[in-house]
Amino acid sequence: MSGWLAKLGLGLKKSSQKLSGGISDIFTKRKVDAKTLEELEELLIASDMGVKASAKIIKEFSNRRLDKELSDEEIRAELAQDIAQILKPSEQPLIIGSQKPFVILMVGVNGAGKTTTIGKLAAKLKAEGKKVSFIAGDTFRAAAVEQLQVWGQRNNVRVFAKPTGADAAGTVYDGLQEAIKQGDEVVFVDTAGRLQNKAGLMEELKKVVRVIKKIIPDAPHATLLTIDATTGQNALAQVVAFKDMVEVSGLVVTKLDGTSKGGILVAIAEETNVAVHYIGVGEGIEDLDRFRAEDFARNLLNV
Repeated sequence: MSGWLAKLGLGLKKSSQKLSGGISDIFTKRKVDAKTLEELEELLIASDMGVKASAKIIKEFSNRRLDKELSDEEIRAELAQDIAQILKPSEQPLIIGSQKPFVILMVGVNGAGKTTTIGKLAAKLKAEGKKVSFIAGDTFRAAAVEQLQVWGQRNNVRVFAKPTGADAAGTVYDGLQEAIKQGDEVVFVDTAGRLQNKAGLMEELKKVVRVIKKIIPDAPHATLLTIDATTGQNALAQVVAFKDMVEVSGLVVTKLDGTSKGGILVAIAEETNVAVHYIGVGEGIEDLDRFRAEDFARNLLNV
């Protein structure tokens, strides 16, 4: 666990430096008063925590600490507690049920790290002894299929794919039948993510879900949305947009190591109530781990 915590600390370094530095600047030899609280709220909003969550954090904090003199370490520790409280309801593990195959529909915009996430999650499930397969449902981009095949080889996982341009729903239909025939325990269904054309994507995703249900009526058993933390407020907009299209059961948040916008998780937790299953802080398979609210909040504020 300590290895992951060290990685998380390094991964959130840009975000925590921005917050810690800002807190030090605001409270140097100054009391917690209306003026410093206003500056602190602006800092939280600038760190992508969103207006709603920032206001909530400031309210909690000021109720306890107005007119007190505190060191910036004390302020960071208290804010970390308030942030952890907002994040806590989102801290939910991904549970693979007893259904066979357990179908995981993967959604997200192109470039968010969806295919890489499939590969990393598959590695974890393989390590638990599960028989896993992939269906290449992003049939429009040859690169997406190739990338999935690379992860398939790396994990020794079968990939069901058709030529570029094939019908996505048809590919998923045939792929699921093959998965049942092969006795797979977990099947990841990759999908296209062209959010620019939301209507077209929505139709395609709904069609894919209908096809999945034709074969396995209670599937998909999980619908995971991969979002890229470096996109900040746009990541929140993506959660809202995809929730409109499909029943998103949980999130995987990637690329936290490349951004100072780590606060976006706080905004997402406050405004959407979606479960956050995993967070990623690097390229390696071991750089994706379960989301834990308290660890995240403490590292975000360098406590």
